[in-house]
Amino acid sequence: MKPPILVFDLDGTLVDTAPDLLDSMNHALSLAGVEPVHDNGFREYISHGARVMLERARQAAGRPATPAEMDVMMKNFLDYYRDNMPGRSRPYEHVIEAIEAFRARDFRIAVCTNKVEASAVRLLKALGIDILFSAICGQDTFPVKKPDPGHLTGTIEMAGGDPLRALMIGDSETDIRTAQAAGIPVVAVDFGYTDRPVGEFGPDSVISRYDALDFDLVDGLLARRFATG
Repeated sequence: MKPPILVFDLDGTLVDTAPDLLDSMNHALSLAGVEPVHDNGFREYISHGARVMLERARQAAGRPATPAEMDVMMKNFLDYYRDNMPGRSRPYEHVIEAIEAFRARDFRIAVCTNKVEASAVRLLKALGIDILFSAICGQDTFPVKKPDPGHLTGTIEMAGGDPLRALMIGDSETDIRTAQAAGIPVVAVDFGYTDRPVGEFGPDSVISRYDALDFDLVDGLLARRFATG
């Protein structure tokens, strides 16, 4: 039997990356001659990936970009982000302890993010925690990305986890819709990057701290999934 698995989103769920994403976005915008944006109002787009963040920033400035311009901005964004990793990004409080506790019980742990895979791997390596994960899958790992359920199910398969004993942890509507489409229970954190209270999207549970991600909660959700799967 394959082991149970926890699959984490990255930005706003596993690691607080907003300060560095904002710096990288403003760097790319400045090179394109666009005014920088401030912290308020951009976090809600992080779960959609860097390209959407940049597109929304251009639109908000009244400077929509062509596909070719967006390609240049994406390169500038990714180069700056890569060269400054890990910057101010840090794992959320208690998340590493929670992961290690579940690994001690033979859970597989994976990351499913709409960040480019190379950037996700580089960030987790820079933070010294990449070894905790059996798979780190980004928006370009598979032909599809979140909210397509294939991104999540592909991550579970790549990590060697049991899809009937899998749980998603995320911070956004995108994460929740992805898990729901895959028929996998989802725990939402309420401190991430979303423009609406995450409970409005119907997750199976909402937590405010990672010391609340305990075995009773997870075992209960997985037992229910296994019974109906």
